[in-house]
Amino acid sequence: MMSNIDFKEWFISNYKTFEKSLNGEKTTSFHQIRKEALSKFSEMNLPTTKDEEWKYTNISPIIKHNFSVIPHKADLSTEEVNNFLFDKLEHHLLVFVNGEFRNDLSRLNDLPSSVEVGSLSDAIKKNHPALMKHFGKYAEDSHNLFTALNSAYTKDGAFVFVPKGKIVEEPIHIIFINKTTQDKFVTQPRNLFIAEDNSKVTVIEHYTSIGDGVYLNNTVTEMFVGENANLDHIKLQEESKKSFHISRMEVDQERSSNFSSHLISTGAEFSRNEFTTRFNGEGGESMLNGLFMIDDEQFFDAHTMIDHAKPYCNSYEHYKGILQDKARGVFNGKVMVRPDAQKTNAFQENNSILLSDDAVMNSKPQLEIFADDVKCSHGATVGKLDEEAKFYLKTRGIGEEAATAMLIHAFASDVIKSIRIEALRDYLEEIISKRFNQ
Repeated sequence: MMSNIDFKEWFISNYKTFEKSLNGEKTTSFHQIRKEALSKFSEMNLPTTKDEEWKYTNISPIIKHNFSVIPHKADLSTEEVNNFLFDKLEHHLLVFVNGEFRNDLSRLNDLPSSVEVGSLSDAIKKNHPALMKHFGKYAEDSHNLFTALNSAYTKDGAFVFVPKGKIVEEPIHIIFINKTTQDKFVTQPRNLFIAEDNSKVTVIEHYTSIGDGVYLNNTVTEMFVGENANLDHIKLQEESKKSFHISRMEVDQERSSNFSSHLISTGAEFSRNEFTTRFNGEGGESMLNGLFMIDDEQFFDAHTMIDHAKPYCNSYEHYKGILQDKARGVFNGKVMVRPDAQKTNAFQENNSILLSDDAVMNSKPQLEIFADDVKCSHGATVGKLDEEAKFYLKTRGIGEEAATAMLIHAFASDVIKSIRIEALRDYLEEIISKRFNQ
């Protein structure tokens, strides 16, 4: 097993290999951002269970691997991509294979004028003003080692720019597919979604894999929601059970903005999702929904932070988990209400079902309130299925397995029904039905 120093030194010593893949970008101003991030990465320590924010999350399964910093090229057919679609090709589609944008597999329908949807790599080459204005402003490198690593190795990802007053009617479906071989590799997607004042857009961030090889997906997504803008974000993670997934999502909300998030996770041996949304203007609305379904010895960790920095803002957060076998889950959700954030309304809840005696769930909902005119609540439940409800179904002639599946489906559907895209809801309902043999 590698030591902490070995893990860091691996990425530092292989950085020149990464630079060679940039094809001359070493002389651009953006590359200085990468170099500064690498310097910060080299100065930080890897998180351990002695750190409060990583108390239940042991990254030792990750650091024992030497991951190639340049993923291998992979051939992929349109038919293979279609296996992960949930509609009849009606949505805008961006496809990334092993971290690289594939224009031949992507498809953009008619977009409103001035709306830009495509590869972050292209935005970097164009020195896009919106990229330079927002990149790294929300997901800062200074206090997060994996974010600094992502910034240092930033090469590609999704870039969505919706100017003031523009409305994108059809969802933008972004698929990150890792096709594995015997080689272990790391992909580091960097995504930037910008919805300027009075705009509206829906983005689906979808992570999946072909094959059961080992890889690390270290991703960072930054989102800006301007004044009176509406951004609906869905993240779907269904990766190989031999993969590792570390994700950070940061959202900046301006005055009277509306942001909604839906995180659905079924994959990866190890998954860590950090999510922060901050109200930087009055009258904002935020909704964070999550559902994770894990089994075998899978590990899932959700760390969320809703920062009420301004008054008259509302937030709603509800995460649910279903754990089988020896699976382990963590929910650490914090709502911060700052002194000036009067008239805040915040709700937070975490509910988890354990389907075996060996499954473990650690839940830690938190409120930190420094204002006196607020309405805030939080809570958590961890337990088994309601035996009375199961008994009721059995008295109606429903078998044991069917009764269990129906109760699980009802529990999970409570999160899924809030997703506005019907085709995606149907896709997720099918995943649940297959998983629990309904």
